[in-house]
Amino acid sequence: MENIIALTLFYILLELFEARWQQAPTLLLILTRIRSEYEKNIFRFFLLHPTYYFAIWLILHTQLCIPSVILLFLKTVDISTKIVLMQQVFEKKEVSDQLHDMLMMSLEKWMPYMGLAVYTPLVLWALL
Repeated sequence: MENIIALTLFYILLELFEARWQQAPTLLLILTRIRSEYEKNIFRFFLLHPTYYFAIWLILHTQLCIPSVILLFLKTVDISTKIVLMQQVFEKKEVSDQLHDMLMMSLEKWMPYMGLAVYTPLVLWALL
């Protein structure tokens, strides 16, 4: 039981790190921060997503249990969505009016930390 608590707390710390370096007042500024890391070095960009590697470890540790596979799938979709949005906004510069409005909308301070509420129960479920 202590091991489960320690691993969950470790995951929470990794998730807080990820949310903290990406935090910004708007989605456009979040994408700008992410893009700056992506342009510096793509390997650094992926290293700044430690919860992805935790999800891979969790799959190996739990022998492919369903919650750990779901976690890895969601993390993969999360990273790929960021990359696609960056390409759409900064490279193609073809943004619909609705997406433009979403990019410029101010975010609440708690929004970057929603991953804690979504992913942490999956980690607990996989470890139990």
